[in-house]
Amino acid sequence: MKIKYTFLLVFSVALFTQCAKQSTPQGGPRDEDPPKLLEANPKDQSINIKPEEIVLVFDEYIKLDNPNKNIIITPRVKKDEVVTTALKNTVTIELNQELEDNTTYVFNFQKSVQDLSEGNPAENLKIVFSTGSSIDSLELSGQVNFYFPDKQSDFKNVLVGLYPENDTTDLFTAAPYYISQVDSTGQFKISNIKNGNYRAYAWNDANNSLKAEFKSEAHDFLKDTITIEENIEGAIFNLSQADLTPIRLLRSSFTNGSYDLILNKNAVDIKLENESLGKSIFYTKEDKRIRLFSDKSIPDSLAFKVKLIDSVGYQIDTLIYVKFPVNERKPEELTVTANSGKNFTGTMEAILSFNKPITKIHTDSLYIPLDSVRSIKIGPEMYYFEDSSMRNVLRLKVSIPDSTQSDVVTLTVADSTFQDIQLQYNLKELKANYRKIRPETLADLLAGRINNAEPPFVVQLLDNKDELKAEKKLIDTNNFRFERIEAGTYKIRVIEDRNGNGRWDPGNFFENKQAERIFYFKNPENSSTDIIIRGGWTNDGIIIEPSKPTGISQKKPVDNPSEDGG
Repeated sequence: MKIKYTFLLVFSVALFTQCAKQSTPQGGPRDEDPPKLLEANPKDQSINIKPEEIVLVFDEYIKLDNPNKNIIITPRVKKDEVVTTALKNTVTIELNQELEDNTTYVFNFQKSVQDLSEGNPAENLKIVFSTGSSIDSLELSGQVNFYFPDKQSDFKNVLVGLYPENDTTDLFTAAPYYISQVDSTGQFKISNIKNGNYRAYAWNDANNSLKAEFKSEAHDFLKDTITIEENIEGAIFNLSQADLTPIRLLRSSFTNGSYDLILNKNAVDIKLENESLGKSIFYTKEDKRIRLFSDKSIPDSLAFKVKLIDSVGYQIDTLIYVKFPVNERKPEELTVTANSGKNFTGTMEAILSFNKPITKIHTDSLYIPLDSVRSIKIGPEMYYFEDSSMRNVLRLKVSIPDSTQSDVVTLTVADSTFQDIQLQYNLKELKANYRKIRPETLADLLAGRINNAEPPFVVQLLDNKDELKAEKKLIDTNNFRFERIEAGTYKIRVIEDRNGNGRWDPGNFFENKQAERIFYFKNPENSSTDIIIRGGWTNDGIIIEPSKPTGISQKKPVDNPSEDGG
């Protein structure tokens, strides 16, 4: 009986204990305390050691958040051989490689170690040790910016890296020797650097590869090697994107009425030379394709000089031979689109775009109805082709009478208004609306000056959607002015147009050419880039100070003894 009672007692206690383990306590304060490091092997600031693994012990159970990305190890190690695990309250990093002699290593855990219950990250968790007799202590710090920032600049994937001067790798080929994650404001610091010469880069590592993609990831670099023999502050990087693939002509052939040049990327400058160009032969440009059209078949080869330049300065300069045989296939349909929805004051400006060069315009079916009786016939004096060698973009300028009652006018394009070089007509009617606004609702003037920089400039007025509303090219002056502007919120962007080509040029790392500097007007009181414009206003006091260019703006001063020797 006693044995039976003892068994029941033990069974009851075990059952109660098991049930208690399975339940979750209700209520109570939320755990907001981060894990605290109790023990590290090796200890922080250790010297003369070459550990095979790093072991960290915390005061509570922990978990790891993406350790391959979030644990930054400098100098560079073979990260694909590193194995990081978390078990209960212990993190173990198996290195699986020989460390370099006389080298200071930094394991920066950032927010990768978190408590198991709430995900609170351990704070300021970093282990530094040296395989030699001293700890390297030099630092490089500074700021990373974006030339084309989003509404909220996101720095979570931005890295800054150092490569030794004699290293055969760079930001596009391998992870850097020293690396730092940029904080949420764009600031960075690389610490425990060994005295030496380095090349410095920054990039937006969107794919977490620890190196940059030269086609798709924004990046920047210091043009010159930097010597780090004291702490350096004020390193500036300005990130922008550039496809560094050299432009190439992939193939060329006659296809359904046009001779097509197929490219691997778009050209920003196109120069074609042939005596018939602009007379009987015209061209259009599409995405990675240039199309040549002839108004008649040409069985013999025609020589065309072709010079194409891409956005980073690479070019094609070649001679091609073009034929226009009789086309047996039905030509593609002629299409027309308009920049509908634009506002105007006295003169309506419309843009019509076509997929093929236009050879004839029937003006009788191109008009603007004003009311049930009146309309404006669009005559040849009201339009022109943007490029006579292309004839696929038609610009119209039409004065609208003040007596027009409606605020909205409709450009009407009847079917068969336009004929293209292949004798095809537009088959569909097009109606494009444009809104007339009252002059008194416009701001009279927005003007100012660019300080501490030299022209030429391209000054751009952007709306609150970052769409370009107006642009001024300044050749030999720092003063700009925009007149008759719609009320709204704007920002002013300035391109420091070093080569005077009227557009922004990205950098080319392989030619050691940095991107042209871009900067914005910032309100000196609150650093906002927004400028609010109201009807009837005049603001001619805008002062734009340029942002810091890529480079080292200052060095941290070395402590010197006082003059009295104290």
